[in-house]
Amino acid sequence: MTFTLKYKDINEERSQPKENYSIKDLLDDLGLSAQTVVSKQNGELVIEDTVIEDGDEIQLVQIIYGG
Repeated sequence: MTFTLKYKDINEERSQPKENYSIKDLLDDLGLSAQTVVSKQNGELVIEDTVIEDGDEIQLVQIIYGG
């Protein structure tokens, strides 16, 4: 089972390393925090507990802080 990951300059197809692979698992694998990125699954905003399905497009958008 594979999914497409889009994050910054990354646009690649990845295989799911395990059953019930979630957005949180992906963020952990990438060394990212749910507090610093917004996650989208097939164009819809999702929470980190969302399970990635075969063929999904996962887009991670960096949150920009400023003052």
